[in-house]
Amino acid sequence: MSRDQQAQDTRPARRHARRPQPPDSQVPQRDRYFDTLRALALIRVVAYHTFGWAWAGMVFPSMGVMFALAGTLMAKSLERPAVGVVRGRLRRLLPPFWFWGVFVVLAMLVHGWIPGWDIVYWVVPLGDPPGDAWAEQAWEILWYLRTYLWFVLLSPLLLRLFRLAPAPVLALSLAPVLVLAFLRAAPDGRVGTAVWDLSTYLCCWMLGFAHRDGILRRMRPAPVAVASLAALGFGGWYAFAHRAGAGTYDLDENPLAQAFWSAGFVLPLMWAKTYFGIDFAGLARHRRADRIVTVFNARAVTVYLWHEIALILAVPLIDRFWDVPAFETYLPLDSQWFLFGVGWLLTGVFVLLCGWVEDVAARKEPRLLP
Repeated sequence: MSRDQQAQDTRPARRHARRPQPPDSQVPQRDRYFDTLRALALIRVVAYHTFGWAWAGMVFPSMGVMFALAGTLMAKSLERPAVGVVRGRLRRLLPPFWFWGVFVVLAMLVHGWIPGWDIVYWVVPLGDPPGDAWAEQAWEILWYLRTYLWFVLLSPLLLRLFRLAPAPVLALSLAPVLVLAFLRAAPDGRVGTAVWDLSTYLCCWMLGFAHRDGILRRMRPAPVAVASLAALGFGGWYAFAHRAGAGTYDLDENPLAQAFWSAGFVLPLMWAKTYFGIDFAGLARHRRADRIVTVFNARAVTVYLWHEIALILAVPLIDRFWDVPAFETYLPLDSQWFLFGVGWLLTGVFVLLCGWVEDVAARKEPRLLP
């Protein structure tokens, strides 16, 4: 056999030995604009639970933003079979919730709590999981997971309804909260609470659908500005006009105001994303900021669940600092900002200790940090 023939015989084997690499344009990239919004929303949540600022929801309605982001991701995922998508969402959400719930439930049991049949909501939180007043600060945040879970289950139907008539359905997505506020009260108990929360954030979830389907991209700036300002104006007016009844203008105490303010705030955020082509790709040049955004998004459920426990533990920890003369002299132990900082340090500890559960739930290799 000649040397040329030998070379020809070895070429096919050499080609198969090397796995072809996809070009960079085919490698899926994270949307840093949405990732940054989610990170800011989580930071605002922790700040609100630390300081209790009534105006925080008006500056940045984090829950509305988070539901809108989840809605657009859900619409994208539903390009695949719905059963698999819903199953995947449940798989990613429930294990971190179960892991966190074991500690909370055990702490309440040790403290003397006696559960009833409704403890099943600690397995699948279709309703608010029960708990005692002693641990209320820890478990009261679970309304978000319960509302998110219902939106996930309803999304195949909601998306099909939305695509039948996008504009009318989007406009009417604020109707349920108006009905509950003025025409027909929601039932009492867990069902009524769930109906209120779903109605409050339905429009934000639908705005996520509208972004994904390109509806917002086709809107001109003037109609977007008018619709946004109208929603913000009504929501703000209703919050301040009814603060005597609620005792505050805090949007979290006023579902109708929350619904309109969140919708008016989220609409230009989602519209500007596609209209101006905002992607925050330049964030990659700032490694530290990019890293922080990455960790917040990969550990979003962990941060949300554990931050309240971190704030609870920060109080007795700071109390111990008063026993150290140097700490008492040089540290602002009585400052809420100091509590905020210690809370974040403890949240970071929980991210390191418990964040791997999110990796396992997503069928990834467990890591201390992503």
